[in-house]
Amino acid sequence: MEIKRKARIDTKTLEDLEFPSVLRQVSENCVTEPGREKVLSIIPFHDFDEIEPELQRVKEFTASFEGDNQIPNHGFDPIFRELRLLDIENSTLEISGFRKILSISETTRILLKFFKKFEEFYIHLNSFSEEVSYTPIISEEINKRVDKYGEIKDDASTELGTIRRRLNVVKGKINSSFTKALSQYIQNDYLDEIRESVVENRRVLAVKAMHRKKVRGAVLGSSKTGSIVYIEPQETLEYANELSNLLYEEDEEIKRILKALTEFVRPHTELLSSYQEYLIAMDVLYAKAKYALKINGVLPILTFHANSGQAEKRISLQKAFHPLLLVSNNKRKEKTFPQSIELVPDKRIIVISGPNAGGKSITLKTVGLLQVMLQSGLLISAEPQSEMCFFKRILTDIGDNQSIENHLSTYSYRLKKMNHFLKKCDKKTLFLIDEFGTGSDPELGGALAETFLEVFYEREAFGIITTHYTNLKLLANELPHVINANMQFDNKSLEPLYHLHLGEAGSSYTFEVAQKNGIPYSLINRAKKKIEGGKVRFDKTIANLQKERSNLRKTSESLKNEEQKARVEGKQLEEVNAKVQDKLESYQELFDANQKLISLGKKVDALSEKYFNNKQKKQLIDELMKLVMIENSKRKKLAPKVKKAVKVKEQKIIKEVEQKVEVIRERKKVEKEIAKKLPPPKPKVTLKIGDRVRMIDGRAIGTIDTIEKNKAIVNYGMFTTNVNMEELEKV
Repeated sequence: MEIKRKARIDTKTLEDLEFPSVLRQVSENCVTEPGREKVLSIIPFHDFDEIEPELQRVKEFTASFEGDNQIPNHGFDPIFRELRLLDIENSTLEISGFRKILSISETTRILLKFFKKFEEFYIHLNSFSEEVSYTPIISEEINKRVDKYGEIKDDASTELGTIRRRLNVVKGKINSSFTKALSQYIQNDYLDEIRESVVENRRVLAVKAMHRKKVRGAVLGSSKTGSIVYIEPQETLEYANELSNLLYEEDEEIKRILKALTEFVRPHTELLSSYQEYLIAMDVLYAKAKYALKINGVLPILTFHANSGQAEKRISLQKAFHPLLLVSNNKRKEKTFPQSIELVPDKRIIVISGPNAGGKSITLKTVGLLQVMLQSGLLISAEPQSEMCFFKRILTDIGDNQSIENHLSTYSYRLKKMNHFLKKCDKKTLFLIDEFGTGSDPELGGALAETFLEVFYEREAFGIITTHYTNLKLLANELPHVINANMQFDNKSLEPLYHLHLGEAGSSYTFEVAQKNGIPYSLINRAKKKIEGGKVRFDKTIANLQKERSNLRKTSESLKNEEQKARVEGKQLEEVNAKVQDKLESYQELFDANQKLISLGKKVDALSEKYFNNKQKKQLIDELMKLVMIENSKRKKLAPKVKKAVKVKEQKIIKEVEQKVEVIRERKKVEKEIAKKLPPPKPKVTLKIGDRVRMIDGRAIGTIDTIEKNKAIVNYGMFTTNVNMEELEKV
């Protein structure tokens, strides 16, 4: 199970990024010493096709802590000593060694069986486990010879069974003869109050010193005061020699059995070694998974995949935390500020500037450390939608690099590092440089740093640098695929906000910070006069731009809020307007109907008054009929043929509907009969955020990230999707 690796990320880089400290925290979760040692020796994978399966295994192990099907215990006692003995010809293992071998064999068997049983849940862990070639014959053979208490069984061999039966007979005779002698000498009052004891694993009589010559037997010792003499009675002596011989024969037979068992196990040395390596790997995965829970580690979206040939170079970290800082602050119950940063082909180098103590170095280290962790098979502390790629080399120049051993100054050492960068840097490299160009004359050192940056840029390398040099900020503005960035500061209090802002260089706030720390203004003013006015104006311009940017951001947020508020109010007004319009239309229809009725009423009233005056009934009836005919002419009347066609069509539709209803009734009847025979449906489980789910009748398993109304966003590791809650079932 050992995975061969070759690191291209040197030890100094790992130390600069504090990767060993992360490994120490991970190792604290191991349950075995070999697992702990294995974690501390972790180095990044050389090829990216090894990384993704390891990350998937860690993710599955992490999910098992909260699921119903928790992975069984993987603890074991190491068998390194036993494996070394098995390599030595004619060596024999002790019973304790066989118990360790049995434990490792059985633990391996349980884990392999478990992953096979739940292979749908633990796809990658099962695939990893299937590489182990397991055989039950080792456990079976040891169980035939050794019992659960670590003793050789009576039926381990025919000869041993015979010896132990004879031993039981002799021990019985010794006990009965001793009891007889004990009873006799008690009556004679030759024994002390304690009556008997055990010397050299033999039962002896505690005889009073004055009566020692009256008791027949072998003297095996006396008390410190000499008042008691320990005598083995003559009656048991004749059986003692026989007992010693049988014990010797038993010991020799046990040695023969252990020798034979050792020879049986010896050919399986490599297999036992593979069991142990497998369990060590399980302990490493367990420790990584536990650490992932501690730092809220996730598997980001990988822009590289096993056997994919080419991989897109892209880092997009969303709300990423420095894991060591996160753990430390969590212990102190302090807030940790996350950072979001992006390195893509068209913005592959970031130049971060701004005053010290603003978080530039931590941001740079966060990117480097998370990259190294990912390439070592560790989940990272960031949002799941973050994206990561693979770099064959990671080059760093961080911290105080003065080399006392080599008698090098800081600047000489940094020049040696830059020379190393120039030899190794290419498009498959991520470089991280803190305080780029410092250690020499600002003008000359800045010019040299500018040249280095141009070379890194030409080689299409990805990288992040922090600097105070103005010329590097200007160069970042000029090069198409380089971007300036700054750590945000409060303009009034000059307190750091620990937020990275891309697209704009940062002011060093040199004189502002000095004034805040109590340096007299007169001295600051004198200092300003000693340097070029252009630099002061440039730094002041940057500071003013940042201030304007901050004000614009606040104004933009305010306008967005107002726009959103106006949009909501506009929508509400539209709804009110629609309701009013509906009411107006209803009132208009009602008004028209009432006007029609009033007009008709007036006409009837006029006819009534006319009839009242002339009493001509026939004229009244004629005019009433005329009025009715006029009103009826206004109503729509279908032609006879059309009326008949409509009636036929209605009858046809009714007939078709009746036929369809009959078919539906028959189908429902059949479905009810089938439903009666089916087992009762599973009770519906209320799903919540964090539940592991899958589509009904599906195989892929994901985790619910968010729930909105009746839909859930399910994270499948490599992608997320929006699914109706009714289509999901809890795993």
